[in-house]
This record gives sequence, structure tokens and C-alpha cells, in this order.
Amino acid sequence: MNLYEYQGKALFRKYGIPVPDGFVVFDPEEIKTVDGDVVLKAQVLTGGRGKSGGVKFASNLDEARKIAREILNITIKGHKVHAILVEKKLSIEKEYYLSLLIDRSSRSPMVMCSPEGGVEIESVPDEKIFKYRIDPDIGMQPFIARMLAEKMGFKGEISKQFSDILMNLYRLMREYDAELVEINPLVLSDGKLIAADSKVIIDTDALYRHPDIEENKEEKTPLEREASMAGYAFIEMDGDVGVIANGAGLTMATLDVLLLYGLKPRNFLDLGGTDSVEITKNAFKYVLKAEPRAILVNIFGGVTKCDTVAKGIIAAKEEFNIQIPVVVRLSGVHEDEGREMLRQKGIHAYPDMRTAIQTLKNIMEGKE
Repeated sequence: MNLYEYQGKALFRKYGIPVPDGFVVFDPEEIKTVDGDVVLKAQVLTGGRGKSGGVKFASNLDEARKIAREILNITIKGHKVHAILVEKKLSIEKEYYLSLLIDRSSRSPMVMCSPEGGVEIESVPDEKIFKYRIDPDIGMQPFIARMLAEKMGFKGEISKQFSDILMNLYRLMREYDAELVEINPLVLSDGKLIAADSKVIIDTDALYRHPDIEENKEEKTPLEREASMAGYAFIEMDGDVGVIANGAGLTMATLDVLLLYGLKPRNFLDLGGTDSVEITKNAFKYVLKAEPRAILVNIFGGVTKCDTVAKGIIAAKEEFNIQIPVVVRLSGVHEDEGREMLRQKGIHAYPDMRTAIQTLKNIMEGKE
């Protein structure tokens, strides 16, 4: 789950990482005083705030409230602004980049830092990005922080500040199950390093361990939230083929093969390891609400038995009066029985995923 900037900075404060003085407001009238120049920053889970009018400066209370009203009325890349972070304006001498993320190839945390900050890290030349993989059994050690501080060109007190920030950032990452903690830019202001921005992504499956973190509704569409409340892993997409599969890996592979065949998925729905007719049936309710042109069901039966899935599909077709094409791939435990049950109800069913997808494509193109 992505955190808003103000949520990330609250965690930074908790772990002793310097951030600008500031507060979050949801209504312009919540701004009570303005002491000197301030920056007002729209709180949305997307980039490009500055170019969209989501970052502005004010020097007095009336101006700050006026600007807050303007920002709260805008939408940035489809995200409506509901909150504003009001912070003291910094005198910036230089901008840097610092992050910790999970490196999937080595299955370990990795530090990325650069003396070129304030821009997307993808646009920075490789020779100006310093990376270091952390052994998870050993963790972040002071010598690593000092080595990276030297590579960044820091000396003396600034080097110590950078090392402390990196050590604390690693503690935050481990203790909050974060997949990414990023400071861009990390700025030098009046002789001190300060986190001028924050980006924190927490493993959604670990949120139950962190009751102090409120789930951000903006992360999901209304339909995604509805499906989530019902216990389904469901994500909306911009295609026209509804997808139901079992297991995150198989579901993602299904999306990939659909794209390979020139079809675009409308959603991701993972049934998981259920062997319930009712759960299978009700999955169709949320896929149908996404209004696809057709539905592909891809099941590899193990815990989820193929005949159970077949019963659920038949129940869904009858209860929800499904009129769009439904093509099914069933393979695994009781696959023959499951496919035969579906064929008797006029539903296309195959043991091979590619055959099922090619059939679906032919139907959608009017060839069958």
C-alpha cells in the first residue's frame, strides 16, 4: 500500500529522520497560522503534482487559505485532492536522492543513492547512482552508511547526518514491512540534511501488524474495495476480457498470455486456494460489474477441484444470467468431470490455456 507524503513523513519523524515543520489539513479553515513562507502540497498517490498546480507557495494566512481552496478543487491524473500538506519553505542548497527497496533478484534490501536528486531516478545516469545490497541476516551496518556517505561526497557533520538517516531509514523499512522507502529529494538546507519528500510503500499483506497505518481508500476503485470486502484479490484494468484464475502467479500469467494473443484483460481476480462452489460463483458478480465483453476462467486444479469450479461457473451463469461469452480452461483434479459438466451447459471448456484463449479470441472476433 502506498502512503501519502504526510503519512510517510510521520513515520520519518518517528524514526528520527529530519523533515520540515508542517501539518496536514483537509479544509482551508484548518490553517490557523502561517509563520513565514510556506509550501502547500496536494496529497495524492501520483507524481507530477508541481506541473498540475498541486504545489504552491504562500507567505500569509489569507494567501495560504486561498491557495488551499484552489488545490482542494483540482484533480491530478485522475486523483481528486482531499488533503494538503502545509510545510515551512526550505532554503535549498542542493538536492540528493536516497532510497531502500527490495531487490527481487537477490531477495534482499538494497540501498540506492545519488548526488543527483529532485528528478526521477530513472533519468539519472547509472554512473551517478550508487547501489549496495544489504545482507538481511546482518542488516544495515554503520560502515556501509559511512562508505555510501563518502561516495555521495559528504564530509564531517553532513556525513554523520547522512549515515544516521540511512540507518534509521533501514530500521523503518524492516519494522514496518516496507517494500520501498524513498526520499527524493533529500535536501541540504542551512547545513542540515532534511527529507523534503517521502514515498513509502508497505506490504499490504502485513498491514494487520501495523494498526497505526490507516488504509488509503484512494488506492482502490469502488469496485476493488467492494470485492476486497468480500475476500477477493481483485484489480480493475482497462481491457475488455474478464479474468478469473486461481493463484496470483497463474492469474498474472493469464494476463500475459491474453496480451500475447492481442487481447486486453479487464481485471485481475485470484480465487486463491478455495474449493467452494459459492466463492467461485460469487467471483463472477464482481467481474460482471466491470462490464467485460467476455470472461476467461483459467483453473489449475489442486486444492481447487475442477468439478467444484464447474459447479460454481454453472451456478453463476444461471443466477446472474450471463449473456457474454465464457471460455474455461480446466486442468488438474477431476478435470474430465468438470469439463464435461460445462460442455453439457454449452460452455467452452479446454485442458490447455492457449487453446482456451485462442477460442475466446475467435469468438470475440466473430470467427466462431
